[in-house]
Amino acid sequence: MGRNLQNSERGERLRPVDLARVHGLSTQAVRNYEEAGILPAARRTPHGYRAYTSLHARALRAFLALVPGHGRPTATSIMRAVNEGAAEEAFRLIDESHAQLLDDRRTLQAVESALRDLEPTAASAPGPGAGQVTVREPGAGSGAGGTFIGPLADELGVRPATLRTWERAGLVRPRRDPLTGYRVYDEADVRDARLAHQLRRGGYPLERIAPLIAQVRAAGGLKPLEAALRDWHGRLSTRGRAMLTGAAELEAYLRERG
Repeated sequence: MGRNLQNSERGERLRPVDLARVHGLSTQAVRNYEEAGILPAARRTPHGYRAYTSLHARALRAFLALVPGHGRPTATSIMRAVNEGAAEEAFRLIDESHAQLLDDRRTLQAVESALRDLEPTAASAPGPGAGQVTVREPGAGSGAGGTFIGPLADELGVRPATLRTWERAGLVRPRRDPLTGYRVYDEADVRDARLAHQLRRGGYPLERIAPLIAQVRAAGGLKPLEAALRDWHGRLSTRGRAMLTGAAELEAYLRERG
């Protein structure tokens, strides 16, 4: 902690530049944080200069610690709620972030489960098609040749237009019914659509999903996705730890506010 922040702990005032230097910010950024309600309002000197204290320094540390785990908009809302005396609202926002993190973890688990489901089909692909995901023909297996776009969209909770977008991006490859011309999604197409849906929920853009699904089809296994899954696990863990750090700094700020 710099000398000026140590001075503030003895009751001396801090200038915007004192807060800014510690965190590598501009003085204007500090002023903007105050105006946004992230920092409590500073008292003014007789000459109109802002006089910050250790409380403002603590608030700034709390905000910057909250951002990596909760994102800037939510971190801003949390600090604004605390500074307005609405601690319960701040706690609700934090709870929502933790719920979202848990949901993201469940999404990752669902992706891994969907990928595991690909392996038996890929392993059973015969002859020249070895290494390709098996596509069932009409009447094969327990189904009647596949499913149409509407029921599949309903199952995934997306619009039919989304499935058509995924088709153009190469994520799914439905065949056309020779009589009606309707798209028919066979077993492998349904699995690819489920995988694409889970990866989209995990924050992956279409341009990253298409090559992954193409590699899974070509390789007949999950190897191409291992690096992506490790990265996903790592990002969730980093977010979880950042939330712990943010919680500790926020608690320190709440204690100092009294």
